Amino acid sequence: MLEVGERILYLGWQDRAQSRAWFPVGRLDADLTGPSFRFRHVKGAVRARETGGFDLVPGFGDLHGDYTSPVLFPVFQNRVMSPRRPDFEDYVRGLDLDPEVDPSTDPTSLLLVDGGRRVTDFFEVFPKLVKGDDGSFVCRFFLHGFRHTNAAARERMDSLESGERLHVALELTNPTNQPAVQIQTLDYTMIGWSPRYFVHDLMMAMVESRGDYQARVVRVNPVPHPSSQRVLVEMRSRWENHEPMSSEDFEPLA
Repeated sequence: MLEVGERILYLGWQDRAQSRAWFPVGRLDADLTGPSFRFRHVKGAVRARETGGFDLVPGFGDLHGDYTSPVLFPVFQNRVMSPRRPDFEDYVRGLDLDPEVDPSTDPTSLLLVDGGRRVTDFFEVFPKLVKGDDGSFVCRFFLHGFRHTNAAARERMDSLESGERLHVALELTNPTNQPAVQIQTLDYTMIGWSPRYFVHDLMMAMVESRGDYQARVVRVNPVPHPSSQRVLVEMRSRWENHEPMSSEDFEPLA
C-alpha cells in the first residue's frame, strides 16, 4: 500500500503508426509531502522501441537514467490545466473533483483522472492500480473508443445518469486482435471500452473475483467537453492472487 501523499503514475505511449498498441514507457513516483518527484523509464519502453518506433520520453535523454526533482517534470506539468483559465472550474467538475483543487500543491490529482492527453503527441498518464488488504480495488476511467461507437450508442450515452449501473464484458473478438474490456448499459447497449492499459488487470479481476465486479456511471459531461471526457466510469472488484501492474513491462530500468 502507498503511504499518505505518495502516488505512482505511469506514462503510456501508443504506436499509432502501425499496431495502435499501448506500452507503459515511464514511471513517476510522487511524494506530495516533500514535494519530490522521481521519473524512470520502464521496460515497456524497450519493447516500444523495438516494435513501435518509440524513442525516449521528452526531457529524459537516458533510457536508464534516474531523475529526481522538487517540482513536477515539464512533460507532466504541461498536461495540467492552469487554474487561471476561465474554464478551469468546469473542467475540474467534469473530472468529478473538488473545484477548489489546487494543482500547484497537488499537480498529479488532475492527471490521475484526465490522463493528460494532448493532440500533439501519443502519450497518456494513468495511475497504478492499488490492491487493498482484502484484494479489492477501485478504478476510474473515461470511456475510450467514442469514435468507434454507433449512433445508437451515442444517443444512449446522452441519456446516462450519474450512479447508473453498467455491465462489464470481456471482448475476445476486438479488431485489434487483443482482448478488450467492453462497457455496456444494463439494456445491453455497448457504449465504449476501458483504456487498453488497464485491460490485463481488469480481465484478471473478472476471472479471479468469480463475478464479483461492478461498474457505474460517475459523471456524464455534455458538449463542449471533448469526446475523450464524455463518460466517467468507476469499476470495483478484487483480485485473489493477481498483483496489478506487475508484468515485466512495468519494471523500472533504473
